[in-house]
Amino acid sequence: MALISALTPVFVAVLCVVIAAFFRNYRRAESSSQQKRSPAAGETTSRPWVDEDLQDDTEVSAKDDEDDDWVVSETEELPPIPYIPPRYSEEEMLERSQQLYNLLNQRRSVRFISPEPVPREVIENVIHTAGTAPSGAHTEPWTFVVVADAETKHKVREIVEQEEEINYKQRMGDKWVHDLRRLRTNWMKEYLDTAPYLILIFKQTYGILPDGKKKTHYYNEISVSISCGLLLAALQNVGLVTVTSTPLNCGPQLRVLLRRPANEKLLMLLPVGYPAPDATVPDLKRKDLSDIMVFV
Repeated sequence: MALISALTPVFVAVLCVVIAAFFRNYRRAESSSQQKRSPAAGETTSRPWVDEDLQDDTEVSAKDDEDDDWVVSETEELPPIPYIPPRYSEEEMLERSQQLYNLLNQRRSVRFISPEPVPREVIENVIHTAGTAPSGAHTEPWTFVVVADAETKHKVREIVEQEEEINYKQRMGDKWVHDLRRLRTNWMKEYLDTAPYLILIFKQTYGILPDGKKKTHYYNEISVSISCGLLLAALQNVGLVTVTSTPLNCGPQLRVLLRRPANEKLLMLLPVGYPAPDATVPDLKRKDLSDIMVFV
């Protein structure tokens, strides 16, 4: 009895520690459960700022490597063919380089786009030009979806404006919104209705072969980004305007709307057309060459 009496305080102390640990773990689990629960009707959803649909996955993970659905690319060598590009004199090179700079230096992000029709063949040619971009292992991991249907364009606008309003009010933060104020931008995207074409550029995170097997698309995001640059240059070359748009958290909804497969992720959205007669742009200045080039 004396021994039991002596151990009683120790037993009580241990029991208290166990009970405290139990309640602490219970509260953590309850808190985690509340954070993961679905929002109630009318409750504002707090969505992540980062668009998970745009996460760069240019490298195949170890898990993917072990997946039977993946195939090894063909190892057959491509036969070399002669390559003889035009050769210009130094004077011609200088003139052509200056002409191209002058042309592209006129490019601006234009948010006032005319509904005036644009020949479809012109759009096909500029996209064909974008498709000449280099790509990892020549996988050409891009899909250009051109939307001309008025009803579909309006649905795109509804999806984008709904998410962009959340971006401006919740995700972007006061500093970002303040920095954009001088450009007079907001979540209203009237040009998505008025532009004769919307070009949505999707990156193919992997390829799908006719037998359903998956093919690795190396550096797909970088490759598609390069093709977007060529597309912007091609549009400027024919006198059309656009504004680059990366509508965050809209990818999954737009992919469903446009019936695109799961391996395609939205990278960029471009409204395309002629500038409106009363179009204006911010009076921006570009950096000097000395600020962007380092010659070693």
